[in-house]
Amino acid sequence: MIIRSRAPLRLGLSGGGTDVSPYSEEFGGCTLSTTINLYAYCTLEPMQQNNIEFHATDLSESFKTHSVPKLEIDNLLPLHKGIYNSIVQKYNQGKPLSFRMVTYSDALPGSGLGSSSTMVVAILHAYVEWLKLPLGEYDIAQLAYEIERIDLELKGGKQDQYSAAFGGVNFMEFYNGSRVIVNPLRIKSWIKNELEDSLVLYYTGQSRDSSRIIEEQIKNASAGNEKSLQAMHEVKKIAIEMKEAVLTGDIAGFVQCLTRGWKEKKKASSVITNALMEEVYDYALKNGAIAGKISGAGGGGFFMFFVDIARKVEFIEAMKLKEGKIICPKFVKNGSEAWSLNNSD
Repeated sequence: MIIRSRAPLRLGLSGGGTDVSPYSEEFGGCTLSTTINLYAYCTLEPMQQNNIEFHATDLSESFKTHSVPKLEIDNLLPLHKGIYNSIVQKYNQGKPLSFRMVTYSDALPGSGLGSSSTMVVAILHAYVEWLKLPLGEYDIAQLAYEIERIDLELKGGKQDQYSAAFGGVNFMEFYNGSRVIVNPLRIKSWIKNELEDSLVLYYTGQSRDSSRIIEEQIKNASAGNEKSLQAMHEVKKIAIEMKEAVLTGDIAGFVQCLTRGWKEKKKASSVITNALMEEVYDYALKNGAIAGKISGAGGGGFFMFFVDIARKVEFIEAMKLKEGKIICPKFVKNGSEAWSLNNSD
């Protein structure tokens, strides 16, 4: 038997950062995001050799050992090992498993598309399919969050795990005590088409470690930094306004929220932007972009630009001169999925 799974990456449209504790715990956060046609993939093949094999082909990293109840966490594939430890302890009575796992993602870590958390969800869903675990979307998302943020102590928020598990366009609310509410938005086809065809992703060529940015945001929130907190309050307010704009088809309002959100987000941390990113942003605005923001925590990764559809080809040609990677994303409805194949198939 072979188990396969995949989970979609997400575009954070607004509200990013308000899903990070302690802000979300104290003030409540909200985000607006959509999943797109880029994925994290996992293939799991159960074996009888009492071995564990991990192969992250996109990272060119592999790990192999005898089956044990708990793997030591180090710098080699910590996500894979942390997920295994959690599954064995919580759902397999502490008994070791034997299998071969191959993973890869359409976007590398540091892209700003939630790739690390999405990979955790994809791997978890493979285990759920294999072991027939009674876990739904909320369960998988929460478990993914606990593995990353609590077990492995990786800094970050909650929206990426829930976006990957649920899929679609979602307005998510984050409250004290790990309470999360996912509100799927029913958007008219013409609105989805207009947004989808207007958005262009541009990879800056700069990967980034989001933990440094998030650590500063956490520090600012914990210390009551007035400028940073006020910026986060405004980011949350803008996310609510953008949700209403999307539901009603107020495209001009959506663009305005995108612009305001990027300006406020940069106030939350001193390392969200840099000279190269500002240069790219200004260049894009001069060549067909109407608005834009960095996807994810900031510091690098993908820029998301809203462009005039009539000038989209012109914009893409201009951005190619910057030698970055360009993607025209499509929205996808489905969240993480898993399925089984018989070896004889």
